[in-house]
Amino acid sequence: MKEQDEEMMTPTGLPENAFRELGADEEYQPVLHPAHDQKEVTPYSVGMGLLMAIVFSAAAAYLGLKVGQVFEAAIPIAIIAVGLSGALGKKNALGQNVIIQSIGACSGVIVAGAIFTLPALFILQAKYPEITVNFYQIFLSSLLGGILGILFFIPFRKYFVKDMHGKYPFPEATATTQVLVSSAAPAKAGDGQAKTLIIASLIGGIYDYLVATFGWWAETITSTASSVGTTIMEKTKLVLSCNTGAALLGLGYIVGLKYAFVIFAGSIFVWWIVIPLMGTYGMPEMQAMDPDLIFKDYARMIGIGGIAMAGVIGIIKSWPIIVQAVGLAGRELKGKSTSTKEVRWQLDISMKHIVFFIIIALIAVMLFFWFGVIHTFWQAAVAWAVVVAIAFLFTTVAANAIAIVGSNPVSGMTLMTLIIASAIFVGIGLKGTSGIVASMVIGGVVCTALSMAGGFVTDLKVGYWLGSTPKKQEQWKFLGTLASAATVGGVIMVLNQVYGFSGDNALVAPQANAMAKVIEPLMMGGDTPWILYMVGAILAAILNWLGVPALAFCLGMFIPLSLNTPMLVGGAVAYFVSNSSKDKATCDKRRDRGTLLSSGLIAGGALFGVFAAITRFAGFEYQSPLNEGLTQILGCVAYALLICYLMWDSKRAK
Repeated sequence: MKEQDEEMMTPTGLPENAFRELGADEEYQPVLHPAHDQKEVTPYSVGMGLLMAIVFSAAAAYLGLKVGQVFEAAIPIAIIAVGLSGALGKKNALGQNVIIQSIGACSGVIVAGAIFTLPALFILQAKYPEITVNFYQIFLSSLLGGILGILFFIPFRKYFVKDMHGKYPFPEATATTQVLVSSAAPAKAGDGQAKTLIIASLIGGIYDYLVATFGWWAETITSTASSVGTTIMEKTKLVLSCNTGAALLGLGYIVGLKYAFVIFAGSIFVWWIVIPLMGTYGMPEMQAMDPDLIFKDYARMIGIGGIAMAGVIGIIKSWPIIVQAVGLAGRELKGKSTSTKEVRWQLDISMKHIVFFIIIALIAVMLFFWFGVIHTFWQAAVAWAVVVAIAFLFTTVAANAIAIVGSNPVSGMTLMTLIIASAIFVGIGLKGTSGIVASMVIGGVVCTALSMAGGFVTDLKVGYWLGSTPKKQEQWKFLGTLASAATVGGVIMVLNQVYGFSGDNALVAPQANAMAKVIEPLMMGGDTPWILYMVGAILAAILNWLGVPALAFCLGMFIPLSLNTPMLVGGAVAYFVSNSSKDKATCDKRRDRGTLLSSGLIAGGALFGVFAAITRFAGFEYQSPLNEGLTQILGCVAYALLICYLMWDSKRAK
């Protein structure tokens, strides 16, 4: 009987209905048998998870402040976890690897929440010396924001993870799950999948590493590389660009053509309509700018307004779910819950405990604002109310964005939060440098909460597909948050001392600089582009009325064109592969193989992206001897070969 139970628990690859909507009477059965206890939380899994959280927090913080991009830590951590469990000969390690990944993945989300906002205090400190910043402000802002994100999302887990099964693509969760399950599968069932994933990971990783480190071909191909394209750009501000990375191509494949097209349409609206209009008929100083600068300083603001309105619309649409979650909490607190006993696979932390922990967390946030930031009770209470309302209501928006496109518009939502909060603070007399500190620290709490909510849905979806215990993921996520927040706080303080965030040879910190640019005129007196925000908000409302996914469209307006174009290319490849045969079963097999290959491209790109960051951090600099024109041509050739590989290998499925 014992051997039979072990056989039932053996991972054999994802079920056929893992990525599609279920029929009326159909149920999803995860990889790990839901009726049996699994080996998940052990000293090994917790210890390795904490180590991953610390290491990747430091690496992601440096890279994010240097180039403005925070790599997704979940996939590299999953690869490392699988490799270590294999090297150490651990049996039935899949459940433990999920815990390692879940704890370690706190690094990326905490880093994003912290570095997008808090370095703005150091940037403004150079101009206003009276601004003071200390470690505990950064640490507590990240820690409390992360805790709120976890607690606020748990009541929505079943809706996003179980009820919406097959309705969202979950690109990052898909790639992470494929890494874990394919590499953990037994020889007979999983050798083919594991081999395919490893080869795709190596191709994607080496491809991205070579272009990032050596520049043998252009990382971004653009129309301005030709004289004709440059002339068109100068006269009309019209450009077309595409990042040639393997990871983004794989991401576009998993997202699919529908959402990829909507995202790209948002980009085209900004880059081919708004920017040419601004550059041709705008203010004289705007006409002298290149399209990238117009996008960063003006056109992107329309996207921020659109994201904010799409978020409000999303909150309205999700209101029944919010009410249901609150109602469940109320029934459990009164002891009137009539729900049947959940199996291990669907067991969350008790709602009574969630409500209790939320109350404790909210009290801690209030005390932090009162004694650590603002020092006036009623002003701290107003700030507390703003944080609680926005963090709770926008939790569903952050989770929805991750589920659709794998990219959390947290910086856009935080920027809008800062604008709203700052307007309120000025109204109650909290302005000047004290208002700047209050707004940025509060923005850090909100940004981290939304980042955590968006990242946590990925972890829980991975656990759902594989059959982990949600309660264990939820409990140990707090420890990962603590380790990551402490690491990030220390790293930011050290990097400010070593490099700084303003002046020559300083770290770029683009999101934090954008936050500083927005917050200064609000608190010190100046112009705020309310018209641009309103245009974006009205556009999002019109899109929703027309039935167009407003959040996806506005994400396209906010994210640079070069990052959205490959999403469309990947989506087009997915459409081609999924319709490449008259036989539906063959098409389904080819589509699924393409998903596995794309997961490999994402995984390899993410892992080798860390290697590229380490290479740069070590001081290695390589100047390509090739001129720009030749690297652009080679970029087109390399990208075409990568696309051909993805299509060819996907069609090998029989």
